[in-house]
Amino acid sequence: MRRCLLILFFLLVTLWWLSRPGSLPALADSNETPTEEEIRRGEYLINVAGCVSCHTDAGNGGAYLAGGLKLDTPFGSFFAPNITADEETGIGLWSFGDFAGAMHLGISPAGERYYPAFPYTSYTQINSSDLRAMYAYLQTTTPVKQRNERHDTPWYTNRFALRGWQTIFFKPGVFQPAADKDETWNRGAYIVHALTHCSECHTPRNAFGASRPALFLGGVGEGPDGDPVPNVTPSKSHGIGDWDEDELLLYLEEGELPDGDYAGGAMVDVIENSTSALTPTDLQAVAKYLFTVPALDSN
Repeated sequence: MRRCLLILFFLLVTLWWLSRPGSLPALADSNETPTEEEIRRGEYLINVAGCVSCHTDAGNGGAYLAGGLKLDTPFGSFFAPNITADEETGIGLWSFGDFAGAMHLGISPAGERYYPAFPYTSYTQINSSDLRAMYAYLQTTTPVKQRNERHDTPWYTNRFALRGWQTIFFKPGVFQPAADKDETWNRGAYIVHALTHCSECHTPRNAFGASRPALFLGGVGEGPDGDPVPNVTPSKSHGIGDWDEDELLLYLEEGELPDGDYAGGAMVDVIENSTSALTPTDLQAVAKYLFTVPALDSN
C-alpha cells in the first residue's frame, strides 16, 4: 500500500511538473524606436518565414495575418492565430520578450507551451537582430479584431504533455554558422533551417511528431493535410540531384519544374508568399546549400 502511494505521489508530482507554466529567461526589450529600414527588413523576413501563408486565411477571404487558416495533421486540426497588431485578439500588447519567448522557446506570454504545429522548432534558430526586425514590422500591421479558434486535438496531446515533449524533443538555440563554410553557404543554411523552416514539412517525423534529423529533407509520404511532400535532397533518383542551379532557382521563384509542370498543393502558397520573395542573393544561397545536404534515396 505504501509503495502504491509513493508511486501515485511520484506520478502526481511528474504531472504537476509537466503542466506548470514555463518560466522565461530575461529577454531584453528595447526602448529604441525601430527605423524604417528595420521595419522594411522585418516585412521581408516575415514573408520569407512563411508567416503570410499560415496566418492569412486567403482561401476564405481572411484579413492579412489575422489567422484562422486550418491545418490538419495526424495529431489533430490546428488553426493559425491572429498576429496582427490588434491589442485584444492579436499581439499588439506583446513585448519583444513575449515575441522572442514564442519564437525561440515555444512559450506563450502566459507561460503555456505551444504545439509544434507552430514551427518554433525551426524559428528558435532565428538570430536576435532578425527577430527584432520581424517584431517591429508586426507591430506596424493593421489591427484586425478576430478571435483565435480553438485547436481540435485528441486528449493525449493536451497542453500539460507539451512540456514533456519539449523536454525530450526540442533543443532551443540560435543558428551557428559553420566555420569551414563560406558566407553564401551559411546564409543558405540559415534561411533553410531557420526562416523558411523547410524541415518542418520535408523531413519525416517519428511517432511523437518530432523531426528525424537523419532523414533531413528526405520527403514525407503524408504531410500536412495528408498530401505527400517531396524529397529535396540532391539524390539523383528521388530528389533534386538531376536539377541544375537555374532550374532550382526558377522553381523557387515561379514554381516551374524542370519538366515544364508546376508546383502543386501547399508548395504553391510557399512559393507565392515565401520563396518568391527572396532576393536573388538569398535565392542563390539557398540553392548552394540545398545541393550540399546529404542525399537520401527515399520518397
